[in-house]
Amino acid sequence: MPSFVVEADGGSRGNPGPAGYGAVVIDAMTGQTLAEAAEYIGVATNNVAEYKGLIAGLKAAKALDPGADVHVRMDSKLVVEQMSGRWKIKHPDMKPLAAEAARVLPAGQVRYEWIPREKNKHADRLANEAMDAGKQGRQWTPSGSSAELTSGGGRASARRAAVPAPDGPPGDAAAGAAKARAALAASYELTAPAHELSAAVPEQTAPPVGWGPADLGTPATFVLLRHGETALTPEKRFSGSGGSDPALSAAGRRQADAVATALAARGTIEAIVSSPLRRCRETAGAVASRLGLEVGVEDGLRETDFGAWEGLTFTETKERYGDDLSAWLASPDVAPTGGGESFTAVGARVAAARDTLLERYAGRTVLVVTHVTPVKTLVRLALGAPPESLFRMELSAASLSAVAYYADGNASVRLLNDTAHLR
Repeated sequence: MPSFVVEADGGSRGNPGPAGYGAVVIDAMTGQTLAEAAEYIGVATNNVAEYKGLIAGLKAAKALDPGADVHVRMDSKLVVEQMSGRWKIKHPDMKPLAAEAARVLPAGQVRYEWIPREKNKHADRLANEAMDAGKQGRQWTPSGSSAELTSGGGRASARRAAVPAPDGPPGDAAAGAAKARAALAASYELTAPAHELSAAVPEQTAPPVGWGPADLGTPATFVLLRHGETALTPEKRFSGSGGSDPALSAAGRRQADAVATALAARGTIEAIVSSPLRRCRETAGAVASRLGLEVGVEDGLRETDFGAWEGLTFTETKERYGDDLSAWLASPDVAPTGGGESFTAVGARVAAARDTLLERYAGRTVLVVTHVTPVKTLVRLALGAPPESLFRMELSAASLSAVAYYADGNASVRLLNDTAHLR
């Protein structure tokens, strides 16, 4: 009996926001890529996109051989646990998608495994290619030599590689290189119509607004703490990840002690994660010593790199880089002068860090010590607000905000810019 590995992923730039999925079918024996599928699906949540990626991967595997043994590998804990039967499916948007996936192949032919995000790069790349294509108003087009199967808004490709088996595990860089060298062959007869490979399940949009089910389990809660003051803070100078990495000032240390006292009194923090920058690690350290916890570091939580503007005030930046500053204020895709990061790039980085932490701390309350832009970005993404909302939030030094993340993909902003502990 043939044995396939299906790797699938989905993403949403906003959650909910513009979304897409990607899936790849791999020969379990050789590690060669047999089929790819990807599609831009409009506005949806991460979970909807992930389920659609799963369905597309299963249908592609069935099209290659309906009797094959299929090993599904995904970095979505929610999808893997629900499809394995270990977690109940409560949300009404998830039920039809899970049912659709379950109908593709007999249950005995499919097994599920959770894998870390870094081991799901092939499917993640396809999902991002689909979202990029959708943003540009075009269909996703498979790369390399392949037999293209098109339908509606999605595309899929099937191929059989005529090259030696790669040395690495399924889906790694070696398999990707083999795929790129693949030659088209007709020996795989597709037994399902092409439109099935695009996973044309009913269109899913944003989760419903209003009171949802009460049995979604304990959410993961991020208590977002902006670091205490540095010498640059009261002067309102650009201070990102590309500058001098300043330490907390005396005032900042007092603020860190005050927030530590307040959080110790609440007694709800179960873990602490910090940006790698010094001001955050010092703030996190003050809280950790009070709570008796260790501090984990997440690189994706670092502040924006402001390039040549680092250390300058807004007025100084306007005087020296007026046109660049105006362009930056007008578009989230524009980066600061001198190789800085655009808000779009920061948003993608912070969203990836968020997803990593949600997998790691499911159902727990975590103190996330970070900076102005990451805190505002997490709040913006939770609200589904546009990028310009970043300029419409006030966020004081050593302030607390909070976002709760539920198993159905919804998020709830519970607190913003609380500074009562500093008074």
